[in-house]
Order: sequence, then C-alpha cells, then structure tokens
Amino acid sequence: MTHSADLTGRARIRMSALRLFAEHGFSSTSLRAIAADAGVSHALVRHHFGSKEKLREAVDEDVLDAFDTVLSDIGEREGAPESLAAFGEASARLFGTDAIRREYLRRALAEGSDLSARLFARLLEGVRVRLSTMGGTDERWAPYQVLFLVLGPMLLEPVMRPGLDTPVFDPSVVAERSAANQRLLTHGMFAKD
Repeated sequence: MTHSADLTGRARIRMSALRLFAEHGFSSTSLRAIAADAGVSHALVRHHFGSKEKLREAVDEDVLDAFDTVLSDIGEREGAPESLAAFGEASARLFGTDAIRREYLRRALAEGSDLSARLFARLLEGVRVRLSTMGGTDERWAPYQVLFLVLGPMLLEPVMRPGLDTPVFDPSVVAERSAANQRLLTHGMFAKD
C-alpha cells in the first residue's frame, strides 16, 4: 500500500476522489471536499483535472487499469474454463482485497448514469477481448455472463451479508464461490455429477 505522502499531488487527488466517491457517491462529493481530503488546494484539483467529470474519468481509468491488469495477468491457459476460472479468482481477489475500489464500482454501476454505462461498456469490452482469444464461446452473451459472475457478488454484497456467516469476500468464501463458478461454467447448472 502506498502512503499518501509518497504520492504526487495528482495521485493524492485521484485517490481521495476514489475514496470519497465510493463513500458518498459522485453527485454528493464536491471538489472542495476532495481537495481537503487530499491536502491540496481546490485550484490544484482544477489545474490537474479541469472538472469533476474529468476527475471521475481519471478515477474510472484507475479502476479499469486494475481490472485490465487482472485480465492480462491471467496469461494463456489450456482452455476457456481454466482461463475463466482464473479470471474469476483474480477478479474476486482484486475486489476482495480492495474495499474502496469495490464500493466505488458498486456505486458507479448502480447509479445508472451515462458515465456508469461507459464504465460497464469498458469492462464488457475487456472481457470480450479476453474471451475472443479462447474461442468456442458465445460472442454475444459470454462476456455478459462472465461479468454477471464477477460483478454479482460485489453488487449484491450488502444484501448477501445477512445470509452468509462469513464475509462475501473472505478468502475461503472467494475460493468456494470460484469453485462453484468453475463447476457451473464447465458442467452447467443442472448437469448431473
């Protein structure tokens, strides 16, 4: 974890925006609050980003870069099910260990704005590109299905908590869910074992 004193002013602003957007939502967070949290002037925020919308784009890029890293770190596997399993596990680890990015993404996707639609479209395209290298998948629906499996626990985490005796992103729950997703992808939901 990088300490905020080690970051440039631009990076501190982006990190503060990520955290405050995650906690309060985009529309309820002011540039002045972000500047105060980052320990910089409001003018410096404007200098680096120009507007709150441009700052959000930078935050989205940060979140998407982390997601793209997960996609690229998987590497080539022997087949689609193995690659999808690795992707699911890596995504769960990414969002499981980073509660701020997880909450940001949950809020951003749930708000239903043009910006959230663009964010989802970028996630979808990243998965679509990755799946295209595997072959044998439904080009239209497979990327959505993968995102349903990956984003579902993150989006539904608040309502899933009461039904589980362990946190949704606890490593043991992530491993169990990943194994269940692997069985689903490999054998289907209603296949006889």
